[in-house]
Amino acid sequence: MNLEQLRGFVEVARLGHFTRASESLHLAQPSLSRQISTLERELGAELFHRARGHIGLTAAGEALLPRAQRMLAEAESIREEMGELAGLRRGRVRLGAPPTLCISLVAEAISAFHADHPGVDLHLDESGSRLLVEQLAVGAVDIALITESDGPPPSGFSLARMPLLTEELVVVSAASAPPVAVTPAIGLEHLATLPLIALDETYELRATTDAAFRSAGLTPNHVLEGAEMDALLRFVERGVGVAVVPAMVLLDQPALRSVRLTHPMMRRTVSLAHRADVTPAVAVAAMRRVIVATAAEVARRDPAITSLLEEARPANVTRLDSEE
Repeated sequence: MNLEQLRGFVEVARLGHFTRASESLHLAQPSLSRQISTLERELGAELFHRARGHIGLTAAGEALLPRAQRMLAEAESIREEMGELAGLRRGRVRLGAPPTLCISLVAEAISAFHADHPGVDLHLDESGSRLLVEQLAVGAVDIALITESDGPPPSGFSLARMPLLTEELVVVSAASAPPVAVTPAIGLEHLATLPLIALDETYELRATTDAAFRSAGLTPNHVLEGAEMDALLRFVERGVGVAVVPAMVLLDQPALRSVRLTHPMMRRTVSLAHRADVTPAVAVAAMRRVIVATAAEVARRDPAITSLLEEARPANVTRLDSEE
């Protein structure tokens, strides 16, 4: 059994098709089929149910898949670390983050990291926290910024999680003609009377605000629903309405203004996560340090953002096993 066989097996399992998997791997289909057949002989078990137009995993294949993904992730980590020992002149970092962090914390961190290590390849996966934890589980990303409110990760692996900061949810409006009176904060009851632009339902923030309105027995005045974060900010800027967003989104947005939301005050925690059972490569460890430093700097600039770094422990490991 070798890594090429495992890589081929994982790709066929991911795509459910030998032809598409061979194209993805830039490998001739007969060669891929031989790899899988050899692997099955060595293991003494069939890994796929083969039917016309559909390839499915057998019980043996389902048992092998998470192990193969972990082995490939660890092998990639070793390869990168060996190549990066000469001063981070090359390497790769696969970072995951929710879209609400990509226009603020992540943008600053990537800019700082790239300035210091221009030879390191960077890959960014913009997804919700739940999906990002799944990506960590299968080794598709090296590290991820996740929010606490997005639910528990799937079972079967250990997640190291370092809380970086908490941030308030604030009400944002156009700076040129704000529909919110100049005041340090407004309550949920006042917010329900304003024209509100709502995020797409895939955002956890949408679920959080909807739940708050229901709990208070209030009905929001939605003038637009289904916006993505970038579009939402532009609609607010043009005076279509107001929106509830994390405080960090408003950094470097001079055309927008915000007031704090109280009664209730809503917060979310941003943490830096990685697999505890995979040793991070040199470049990944360097990116983690840059993100931690950037988070501390961001928290210093906004009273609605609170740093948790003094309380964080690098070895803060949460066991997430199926028997728990």
